[in-house]
Amino acid sequence: MSVSDPISDMLTKVRNASMARHEKVDIPTSRIKLEIVKILKTEGFIKNFKKIVQDGQNFIRVFLKYDETNEPIIHGLEKVSKPGRRVYTGYKGLPRVFNGYGTVIVSTSEGVTTGKKASEKKVGGELICTVW
Repeated sequence: MSVSDPISDMLTKVRNASMARHEKVDIPTSRIKLEIVKILKTEGFIKNFKKIVQDGQNFIRVFLKYDETNEPIIHGLEKVSKPGRRVYTGYKGLPRVFNGYGTVIVSTSEGVTTGKKASEKKVGGELICTVW
């Protein structure tokens, strides 16, 4: 199946698996998806991830994280920049997600990073998604 926006597809799979209380979800691998998953791990939104090969295809297995009452840690996962409408901003215009409780993921000239790190480095870029 051909997907026009693979990053949106990945975010939807993670969001749906989290809402359905699944332990893990498999996502087809790409470099940018792997960078986004690494950020989700460092920011504490997922437990862990690992790269796997299944039937000759590469996947990223994402282990989802829940609190003590089995509520998902990821409350929202939203794509900002879409194929029909790309959203770019400078480091001064980077949005704050839920007054700092969430994270915005940005693709900059120095790689994929969080909005907080991008503003510290004083680089802007394309807003990929927000997580809270």
